Amino acid sequence: MTSDDTEATYPPLNTLKPVAPDLWIVDGPIIHFGVLPGFKMPFPTRMTVIRVGGDLFIHSPTPLLPTLQAEIEAAGRVRWIVGPNRIHYWWIPEWKTAFTGAEVWLAPRIEEQAKGHIAPGFLTLDREAGYPWDETIATLPVGGSFMTEVVFFHRPTRTLVLADLIENFESHKVGSLALRWLTKLGGVAAPDGQTPRDLRATFAKRRPEMKAAVEKMIAWNPDRMIIAHGRWFETAGTSELRRSFRWLLDD
Repeated sequence: MTSDDTEATYPPLNTLKPVAPDLWIVDGPIIHFGVLPGFKMPFPTRMTVIRVGGDLFIHSPTPLLPTLQAEIEAAGRVRWIVGPNRIHYWWIPEWKTAFTGAEVWLAPRIEEQAKGHIAPGFLTLDREAGYPWDETIATLPVGGSFMTEVVFFHRPTRTLVLADLIENFESHKVGSLALRWLTKLGGVAAPDGQTPRDLRATFAKRRPEMKAAVEKMIAWNPDRMIIAHGRWFETAGTSELRRSFRWLLDD
């Protein structure tokens, strides 16, 4: 990792950070992602860990360093490893290797994106209920033409967990003026982070369904929202949710 990448992340990295009872985040390294040839946007990464009884729900895994593995093992038994959309899957195999008894649950089309990176035997997040974590964590698939993102709500702490439906990049962590301009153009510049404009387009043909999903998230009345990229929303989760999706709700 370069010094620029270090400045773009949220140290300390690769360690459990308590958020609420039975709920942690892990801030991970920078990844570079983009569809344009020769251009990759730096994305800080974030994992969410939820304890359900003595079992752990691992959302969007970051790299499993030995120190982090020791912390995870002290917190509980890894039972579910979750890839919430087709982009969030890369480190799942190393978690499955370390925790052989865990189930791998993947959003639709991850297998297509991963192209053999993940071994067969996983389960699919293709519905709203019928999961072993239902009593503690609500599940909501939000489908678009490019991908389905599966959203989760931790009922005891009223925490909404997203991946890419909202991104919130802070200008002082983005780096160059060009990248800052791109985050503003893309609608993902903090403190007004929203759904990236390119991703919004993939929901164009399913706009009513997406609006209904967002209204359901709002009805959950979250206290906070954890997102995978950029600064997450530690307070006022419901109002931040309304603000972030005003492009959809104000039609």
